[in-house]
Amino acid sequence: MNLNIDWSFFTWELFSNFVIKGLYFSLVLTVIATVGGILLGTVLALMRLSGKKWLDVPATIYVNGMRSIPLVMVILWFFLLVPMIIGRPIGAEVSAVMTFIAFEAAYFSEIMRAGIQSIPRGQVFAGQALGMTYGQNMRLVVLPQAFRNMLPVLLTQTIILFQDTSLVYAIGAYDMLKGFEIAGKNYGRPIEAYLAAAVVYFILCYALSWLVKRLHKKIAIIR
Repeated sequence: MNLNIDWSFFTWELFSNFVIKGLYFSLVLTVIATVGGILLGTVLALMRLSGKKWLDVPATIYVNGMRSIPLVMVILWFFLLVPMIIGRPIGAEVSAVMTFIAFEAAYFSEIMRAGIQSIPRGQVFAGQALGMTYGQNMRLVVLPQAFRNMLPVLLTQTIILFQDTSLVYAIGAYDMLKGFEIAGKNYGRPIEAYLAAAVVYFILCYALSWLVKRLHKKIAIIR
């Protein structure tokens, strides 16, 4: 089967005019969603580990609910419903940021919860013996150790998050995939555009995965 691929399509002009802007947004969205997701996810994890039903139940419902809904549906819900609630449009980019923080927090919460539970109880008891409160124990003893243990998993989830940013095409946000799509339409070469997008996504994600593996080995040596 001859696909008649035009190799002259793959030029620096293509990337500078169409792709770099979208790549920038994809990376910014990934960073903001990762930081926001980890912060909110940590709060949710602590709520679930608090032993208090009035904290545990809503956090569990939120986490399990978000993890049971396809991301693209959550993106559409935020984009369509939030403007109706507040009475004004918020834009595709802001909607995407809000969605990814809220959605990824559910996944980061489970990672944080597992990491916290992986810390030996003796560490917690030692902090209590020193007179630390629950908050001080978590902040000074448990979370620093848990975060180090969870770092490779958190970074792996971040790579998945970066891949998922391509779903913002559903609300018209200008991400990296959107840049390739527009270039393909302008030049009349959609096959080449999507092929180039696949290659770039693969290179970026493979390189990041390789770095995570190296980091995981270093952490294992430290342990």
